[in-house]
Amino acid sequence: MGWSNPFKEVATSRPLFLTIYATVIIGLLVSSFYVFSAVFSGSNSISSSSWIVSGANATESPSISFHPVSDSSIHVVAGVTLDNTSEHRESLQPIWKAPAPGSKMPPLETFKLTKELAGKRVKDNVIIVTFGNFAFMDFILSWVKHLSDMGVDNLLVGAMDIKLLEALYWKGVPVFDMGSHMSTVDVGWGSPTFHKMGREKVILIDSFLPFGFELLMCDTDMVWLKRHRVNMLTSVIYMFVWVLGIAMFCMHDSVLMPLAVENPLPYLARFPEADVLTSTDQVAPTVVDDRLDDWRLAGAAYNIGIFHWRPTPSSKKLAKEWKEMLIADDKIWDQNGFNEIVRKQLGPSVDEDSGLVYAYDGELKLGLLPASIFCSGHTYFVQALYEQLRLEPYAVHTTFQYGGTEGKRHRLREAKVFYDPPEYYDTPGGFLTFKPHIPKNLMLDGEHNFDSHFALVNYQIKQIRTALAIASLLGRTLVMPPLWCRLDRLWFGHPGILPGTLTRQPFICPLDHVFEVNVMLKDLPVEEFGPDINIREYSFLENPYMPQEVKDSWLDVHLCQEGSPGCGVSNSTNPAGILKFPKRSTEETETEERFRRRMKRYTGIWCCVGDHRPGHIYYDAYWDEKPGWKAKPPRTPEEDHPPL
Repeated sequence: MGWSNPFKEVATSRPLFLTIYATVIIGLLVSSFYVFSAVFSGSNSISSSSWIVSGANATESPSISFHPVSDSSIHVVAGVTLDNTSEHRESLQPIWKAPAPGSKMPPLETFKLTKELAGKRVKDNVIIVTFGNFAFMDFILSWVKHLSDMGVDNLLVGAMDIKLLEALYWKGVPVFDMGSHMSTVDVGWGSPTFHKMGREKVILIDSFLPFGFELLMCDTDMVWLKRHRVNMLTSVIYMFVWVLGIAMFCMHDSVLMPLAVENPLPYLARFPEADVLTSTDQVAPTVVDDRLDDWRLAGAAYNIGIFHWRPTPSSKKLAKEWKEMLIADDKIWDQNGFNEIVRKQLGPSVDEDSGLVYAYDGELKLGLLPASIFCSGHTYFVQALYEQLRLEPYAVHTTFQYGGTEGKRHRLREAKVFYDPPEYYDTPGGFLTFKPHIPKNLMLDGEHNFDSHFALVNYQIKQIRTALAIASLLGRTLVMPPLWCRLDRLWFGHPGILPGTLTRQPFICPLDHVFEVNVMLKDLPVEEFGPDINIREYSFLENPYMPQEVKDSWLDVHLCQEGSPGCGVSNSTNPAGILKFPKRSTEETETEERFRRRMKRYTGIWCCVGDHRPGHIYYDAYWDEKPGWKAKPPRTPEEDHPPL
């Protein structure tokens, strides 16, 4: 039934519903004014973000204001005042503003870490820091670009060698000298130099805290994710739902609805009582929204790749003790040392709502950043936990991966969050891509076990093997296809997927779950392994940085019978734009033998069978040539080697 006289209906309604109607109408008017003002204010991505926070996750009631947001506004987020005045912003040197041509490099002493140097990069008393050596230059540039694209410029990079220091300076990236005099090459995970880098992190934290600034310390192998900006219409709808929620007395206890949900700092500011906020290796969700992870359920290690410190007496005491521990024993891994110290005491909760817990000395207030939105390599690349919980991720750290630094880089490229130079997207010789065919029964039928997993993966390996052979003969770069798996890969025994996780079966698994990415990207001796075969990630052609002219320059490849007209190993096409390629052209003896040796190096292992030592099973690129091949771990140490 329609309203014949809506005003009469309202007038005769109960007082409760009159309140609801009035609240909704007023809320819509106010929120519409707020949205239009924010959208057309012309301010940047940070200063144009006004945040609405419920008080459940803050120890103080937030100040909520509805007004046009301008460059001179001061935001209040969860009780913490964020000064975004234009005068303060303009005091920061713009990122990427390179020194004037012909200018000279300042003396090295200029880059020494001091409170004055750090203070030049501070905004709202917060500074974001990462560090590394020249081997991680591309990771660092990617890290900086993600933040600068969000409009976040209160950042600083620590250079562990002079080569990196000079390179960043000439690119206009804020940098300081750590005085480490470290090698410029990749040191490798777990090496003595790797552990030295870990100690440098602790020394940095201990050095920054006395300056009185809040410190967001990050590893270089993580990226901040630029989240989707909410458009004007969606904002109005969100505001309507929010206001209606107030009217119906059903406010969610952790609602946070910004217009531009990208800058991570307001999230951290929701927990002003926290001394330390840390990421974790937790893979099973302990919460299903954006609250802090439940410390009582999060049993995994605290991961120090994303780390927020406030300069409180407890945090300073912790940093000092942690530093002294690592200096006294250089065999202790920095992360293990932190976990050991901070878990000396764990509990009770600070209060009922914030999610913080008393830790370390009983005074330190610790918070665990939710693994669903401050993601590990597992919750982001394998589970896509944020997607399943309908959340927007803030960051991803490339943990839970295989293949060293090359594997980390490839993971980020698969996710389209790594910044590469233009030449990466348009290489000489061109690209080769193919659409794999996978029968439905291999994907979905039967139980998810060793046999069904290897049947699915082996089927794909055979197709990839053929594609790599064609790419090798044509001198083209192969765009790898998405790879489907039915079982997860870890470095310890497990039943196929980890209990409690939201891992879907089957799922698109990272390339390093099956292939040795570090070997595929390595220069192998041509005389033994044939010419290098360059590869690109499966999402390569979908990357927004891919030039349109490259996307438009397609050729169709048809496999043909050797000896038939127009069939030969060549990049020449027929008038219809079709490249014909002989089916058996990979079988020239010398070329094939070198290619076979290369392929045998490319495949990796699945890990691990729980009740067997060793528990890994080797993938075999030529499984189809071995009748009766079956997935099983090596029975003896003599059998524990890649397939021959």
